[in-house]
This record gives sequence, C-alpha cells and structure tokens, in this order.
Amino acid sequence: MLNRNDMLELTRRMTPSRSSIDRIAGCYFDEEGYEDGSFNTNFLNLSASDKAKNLKIAKTIPFSETNEQLIEIDFPGETRESGDMMRLLDGLKEVRLKNDALLGTFYDVLAEKLPKGKPFAIFVFHGVYDIPIKNTANEEQWESEEIYDYLICTVSPVHGNYEVDEPKCGFLYPSFKGRSTDWDHIAVYEQVPGVSANELIEVLGCIRD
Repeated sequence: MLNRNDMLELTRRMTPSRSSIDRIAGCYFDEEGYEDGSFNTNFLNLSASDKAKNLKIAKTIPFSETNEQLIEIDFPGETRESGDMMRLLDGLKEVRLKNDALLGTFYDVLAEKLPKGKPFAIFVFHGVYDIPIKNTANEEQWESEEIYDYLICTVSPVHGNYEVDEPKCGFLYPSFKGRSTDWDHIAVYEQVPGVSANELIEVLGCIRD
C-alpha cells in the first residue's frame, strides 16, 4: 500500500521556486496516433508561468487519491531482469531524459497501445529529491538521508493550440514508499480507477492485483 504522507512529501518539492524536477520532455500526437511535435528542455529554464503550468500536470500523479487513483503495481521478476520497458525506463532515468532516441522509443511503444480518436500528449518529467533525515521529533534535518531519482509520466488529452488537459493516466517510477526508493513497484495513476490506465499497465508489463 502507498502512504499518503510519502506522496505529499514529494509534492511539497514541486513548486516553481522549490522544485525537485530538473527536466521535462514531451510528445504530441494527433487523433490517429501520429506524432505532431515534441520537445525536451531543462525545467529550470522555463518561465515562471510555464513552470507552474507543467508542475500542475506532474503533481497530478503523486497528489491524486492514494490507493484509489494512485495504485501500487508489481513489476514481475522477469520484467525487472529482462523486460524491455524496465530497461527503457532505467535508461531514461540514468541519462536524465537527455537522449531523444530513447524518448522516441518510449513514446512510440506507449502511443501504439493508447486509445485513439482524440489528440493526446505524453509528458515525462525527471526529478531528483534529496530525502532529508528526520529526527525523533519528525523534524527535517539538513543532512540528506537518500537521493530519490525518479520519473513521472503523464498521458493527457490535448485541445486547441497544444493545450494539455488534466492527465487521464500516468505513473511514478520507481515508486516512493517509506520515504525511500521502492524498486519493486511502480505507482500508476488512473483518473477513473480501474479504467483509465488499463492500456498503460499493459504496456508497462505490470500486474494489477
């Protein structure tokens, strides 16, 4: 089970002035699923308004209803060791999204399975959170306890001139549990529980309980 306080701790580091997110990339698709433009940029170089707009999208994932909209999903053992999607996500995280070829592969694999009929966008955020040590009074200290290196992915409808709506599905990888990296799980978001993320879960190669 995911812990609500863990997720809220992450969102507190997602403000324009205090963001653990350092890079954002994305790809737009038309109603038939064909690519319609992409971008890849340093998050810190965005304007204040663009930071706020994109952080709102990213925060949808950890800020959603824990264990209802945001659920803990297992990565099967064989997927962790040899699964293409696991290696792809680890690769994207390792290069901090600074590889357009890897991103293109990820977009293509995911977009192929997503429902068509309306334009949509896939955004990927990379973040690094220095998890502070807490004392016996649960107060944060200056020292870092662990570095949590993560990806947030969102899939959203698009309208007008590349205006992105609230995500329908997405994920946080690896999951964050007990104020630590949870390598055994991925936290999957679905706007409508049990419905919105079915195709995403299939692409990830995960198992829904």
